[in-house]
Amino acid sequence: MRFILLFLLLTGGYANAHQFTPTYPELEMSHIAGVLKAEMVLFNTRKDIRYYEVRVFDEDWNPVRFAIESKVVPMEYRETKNITVYISKKESDKARYICSKSKILLTVKEPSIVSSRICSKLK
Repeated sequence: MRFILLFLLLTGGYANAHQFTPTYPELEMSHIAGVLKAEMVLFNTRKDIRYYEVRVFDEDWNPVRFAIESKVVPMEYRETKNITVYISKKESDKARYICSKSKILLTVKEPSIVSSRICSKLK
């Protein structure tokens, strides 16, 4: 039993991910007619990641059309950014998830780096 515990302690790693809130955002009217918006907050807790991609999906994980200032968001370690996601009223019936995914640069050669995706479910 001690051997197993020691083995797990020595070989175990840790997982880290970024934060993307709120968990259950609501679409609200925007300043543009026929367009709804969701206010999201992205927080980079990863030293090894500098870019995040934002996407919107339906309940079957098919992409849904949306607009955002930049679909790839550059961020420094421990930086927080407010992100507004715009979805047309026509597409809003299909939209179920707003997701952020860490982007790993091709120049990074560390095998231990893992991409993380966090999704918020629309109410």
